[in-house]
Amino acid sequence: MLDAEGLVAGWSPEAEHLLGYRAQEVLGQPVDSLSVHVDGQRAGERLTQSGPERWLDVVFRHRSGRLLRLVAACRQLPATVIGPTTVVFLGDPEHVRGRQLQQAMLHGISTHSPVGMTIYGPDLRMAWANAAARQELPGTFDQYVGRSEDELYPGSEVLSAQYPATITQLMGKVLDSGQTVTGVHYRGCPASDPDREHVWSLSYYRLQDADGRALGVCEESVDVTDLHQAQQRLALLNEASVLIGSTLDLHRTVQELTEVLVPRVADFTAVDLLGDVLAGREPDARSARGTGDLCRVAHRSVREDLPEAVVTPGQRVGYSQGSPHWQCLTSGQPVLNAVLDLSQPWLREDPVRSDRLRKLGIHSHLAVPLRARGVTMGVATLMRWRTPDPFAAEDLLLVEELAARAAVCIDNARRYTREHQSALTLQRSLLPHELPTQEAVEAAYRYLPADTEAGVGGDWFDVLPLACARVGLVVGDVIGHGIHAAATMGRLRTAVHTLADLDLPPDELLTHLDDLVSRLALEAEAAHPYGIEGVLGASCLYAIYDPVTRRAIFARAGHPPPALAHLDKAVEFLDIPAGPPLGVGGLPFESVEVEIPEGCVLALYTDGLLTASDGDEDTGLERLGFALAHPDRPLEEVCDTMERLLLPDRAHDDVAFLVTRPRALPAENVATWDLAFEPAAVGRARELASDRLTQWRLLELTFSVELIVSELVTNAIRHAIGPVALRLIRTQNRLICAVSDHSSTSPHLQRANVGEEGGRGLFLVAQFAQRWGTRYTGDGKVIWAELPLADPSAGNPQP
Repeated sequence: MLDAEGLVAGWSPEAEHLLGYRAQEVLGQPVDSLSVHVDGQRAGERLTQSGPERWLDVVFRHRSGRLLRLVAACRQLPATVIGPTTVVFLGDPEHVRGRQLQQAMLHGISTHSPVGMTIYGPDLRMAWANAAARQELPGTFDQYVGRSEDELYPGSEVLSAQYPATITQLMGKVLDSGQTVTGVHYRGCPASDPDREHVWSLSYYRLQDADGRALGVCEESVDVTDLHQAQQRLALLNEASVLIGSTLDLHRTVQELTEVLVPRVADFTAVDLLGDVLAGREPDARSARGTGDLCRVAHRSVREDLPEAVVTPGQRVGYSQGSPHWQCLTSGQPVLNAVLDLSQPWLREDPVRSDRLRKLGIHSHLAVPLRARGVTMGVATLMRWRTPDPFAAEDLLLVEELAARAAVCIDNARRYTREHQSALTLQRSLLPHELPTQEAVEAAYRYLPADTEAGVGGDWFDVLPLACARVGLVVGDVIGHGIHAAATMGRLRTAVHTLADLDLPPDELLTHLDDLVSRLALEAEAAHPYGIEGVLGASCLYAIYDPVTRRAIFARAGHPPPALAHLDKAVEFLDIPAGPPLGVGGLPFESVEVEIPEGCVLALYTDGLLTASDGDEDTGLERLGFALAHPDRPLEEVCDTMERLLLPDRAHDDVAFLVTRPRALPAENVATWDLAFEPAAVGRARELASDRLTQWRLLELTFSVELIVSELVTNAIRHAIGPVALRLIRTQNRLICAVSDHSSTSPHLQRANVGEEGGRGLFLVAQFAQRWGTRYTGDGKVIWAELPLADPSAGNPQP
């Protein structure tokens, strides 16, 4: 302590420890004798100046003689018995400055810090809060003292799953364990802003005295609402990249966009596309200039009843000129009405929409064009009415990015739709539109193209009329999808028609078809050496059914076996040698002859039928056997059962199956005679044929049949090897004459010269018959000719 003259009037033990002088050595001495002048000014003069409390830099001399740089704090005391007195506090500069900074920090935390700090007592109820924390608590602070966190922010929730459900429980754990907790995300509505949801990042640590006794918990809170929303937008963009465009289906892609936007961005979203886009065409500038061609594809709302929707998906959407949608289409730029003005001209011209917006209280509106590769394909409309916040610039950036991604996916789906429709049109044009009516078989079929993701495939089927009332049955499958597979299917189907018309056995037909596929593959490889899709291979099952013998000959090339459903036993999958797929080559194909009992159903199918449900062929065969049970049902009903049991969902591969009920020709409609291998047999053959025509009441055909029989039998006896047989077959609409022999030499139709006596037999046969031809058997050949029946309803055999 110093008096008014700068003499030492008091000396504490701490001063003695600091400077080394005892009290009796310095009391009454001038302080200048203990100090050094600073800036030409004596210490006593500086320390005793009147004024507010201040801090001064001074230099004192230690009793040992060394100089000490200290900091002095001076405070004037009321006058004492010795007059005015000054208390001088001396200290180490670093320590003093540290305490100064600590006090400044505490003052800054209390008044200026942006981090909210709240102290909760041992009872976990509020005891103190700094200015930042009090900003979220309107009114006087006293009304909040003594409340818990859950009472201050009712309805809030902890977003971090690893922490307790409530903040009070979390603070209880911190108080008990002393463990610091940081980065707890907390969501709720503060009392100062009850209509807007906020997110805070909270940290907690225990407050304790020097003895370690818990005094409470301190909470530090930072409002990270903007950061949280930015993270949510980024997460939404990342999620949208996975969700939008998961398929190549245009409508599904649009639906995925609405699912991403509602409710995380908007309360209602509608997506309208131009008609050209929906049709798979490239939209032009003229289409984008108006809204009359817009069609609603999908919309979504936070309410299931869709109160915002004026039209339903599939309907045309008429927006008036000057509307945000019209502006989007014409300019290609988004239109943001953060605060929707219901008095705008375009709404006055659209009273239905205006009334709907007014009733729901829709306050914010956003229209964003869907553009890809510089082309506007439609517009997305977003509205808010349940969410109190209007659309902001950040929302516009987010929606623009989502719309751009969705537009590319929509354009890809549009392009794929166009290609898929082209391939499907090609495929359908190459498949049979109607199965020809055959007396030998009753047939029903199903062809189900693959879904849009897998693309059009190369499955096909056919029922082919053959000579002598026989029928060819074929089912095939080209490997791969797309327009190449469809085109290859058409080429193979045409080839099968040509080869079947030559009346080749099934194994020989597949051999020729195998050679064709190999040549096509080589041509494709030569034309496209860099892997452009060509002919990769195919599978095929071919069968010939003879209604006279009730037997069928099968051969297959890498194709599933046919199924034969019996009336009196379980469904049988015929044991036909599989053979390699077409185009592989190297191994021969084998034919197997099977008897077809009365009333059976024969099913031919592609492998997509077996693997459509779960990919397991054994399970597919089991289900197929169950579907074919009870073959006495109508064939259409059998097909429906197969489709229901084996194709519960849309197939990812083309599926084709052919269900037939082979029928035998009545015995009375077939006549067969063995003829002697001599010229006299020609007359005998004419007599037998004439008698049978009389019996069948087909006398109008007698002359033609006798001439055909005479020429065919004569050629067999003259040029072939015996024995010779004659067969007449009568169907509902034709009469077939067939002469068989044991020679493999095929006759040829030729035009005889004027001077030649022979060579006109087959020419005459061709003139009188509707069709004629030669087919080879295992021990010879059969020459046949068909004549149409003038009246198919007549001609029942006489009793």
